[in-house]
Formats: sequence, structure tokens, C-alpha cells
Amino acid sequence: MSVPAATLAAAIAREWAEQGEKIAPETMVLTRIAATALDRAGPERAAVTEAVVAYAGTDLLCYRAERPPDLVERQALAWQPLLDWAALQFDAPLRTVRGIVPLAQPQASLDALRRAVECLDDFQLAALSTATAAAGSLVVGLALAHGRLRADEAYALSQVDETYQAEHWGEDEQARKTRQALAADIAAAGRFFALLAE
Repeated sequence: MSVPAATLAAAIAREWAEQGEKIAPETMVLTRIAATALDRAGPERAAVTEAVVAYAGTDLLCYRAERPPDLVERQALAWQPLLDWAALQFDAPLRTVRGIVPLAQPQASLDALRRAVECLDDFQLAALSTATAAAGSLVVGLALAHGRLRADEAYALSQVDETYQAEHWGEDEQARKTRQALAADIAAAGRFFALLAE
């Protein structure tokens, strides 16, 4: 396996060195993203790019609750600054709506976000794909890629609704495990970006 940064290579080597008698793939998150870069993001770049960019059309940050008022406010405070950042950073303003009725985004904004994704190399694209899918938001994924958010911040922003529900109604074991897996994917992508940049 060949990767573009010595620090990333060393971290992947540590993942392998820490394996016991049996290999546990779930503990090798950096290896998984690097393999995705080599096996998919490179050979199938157009398809991976398309899958990532598709999130812009239904970005989590654009769909707001109609009620209760405290959740509406929490979403606005958490998500609007990031949408404002994307508008300035990529010239890609996105519309928001209350409820889940599909909302058409400006084509110029979708094109601008596509260009932001297309300029990434294969390894960055693989990490972005992981982060975007886990967050349900291309804007969150790009903010992580550009250092606008830390991984823990990206996860928290992607889980505003779920955290609110858990605070008010509790959380079952399956939901907790799902949230842990999403947090791990976002953390892995954040670490991958950081290692690429060192």
C-alpha cells in the first residue's frame, strides 16, 4: 500500500502492528480509508465524486424542524454559521426549509460544491466520502476537510436532532451503537485529513 504522506503511512503501519492473532478490520480505520482511495476513489473517481456531491442536494443542514421552538433554535444556531461559511468559501449558498419536503438547491451552488470536491486528490476524496456519509452532509464533510471543524464538532453538528431526542426521550442500545459508529467514522476521516496535511 502506497500513501502520499509518511505520517499517514506510519499510522497505518501501527494499525497493522497492533493486530493480534486475528485481524480486526473495525480497528483499522485509516487502512480502510486508504484502501478506499486506492481501490475506489482512484479507479472509480467519477462515481465516487457523484455519490459525494449528491449529498449537496439533500444536505442535512438545510432541513430544519418545524417545532418544537427550542429544537428549531438549536438547529439554526448550530447549522446556519456553517452554511454561511460554505456560501463564502465556495460561493455556494444553499437554501433551507422547515420540514422534509424536497427542496431544489441553486444549480450554481451545486456546481460550485462539485468543483470543491473535484479539486481533492483521491485520498482526500476517500476521507471526504467517509465523513459526508457519516454526517449526512457534504457541507460538514467539506468543513472537516478544510479544517473549519474538528471531528468532534462535525459529529456534534451532524447529530443535533438525535442528541435532542436522546435528551428528551432517552436512547436505546441500537441507537447508541449507531451513533458510536458514526462518530468513529467522522473521527477517522478527521484524523486521515490531519495526517495527510502533516
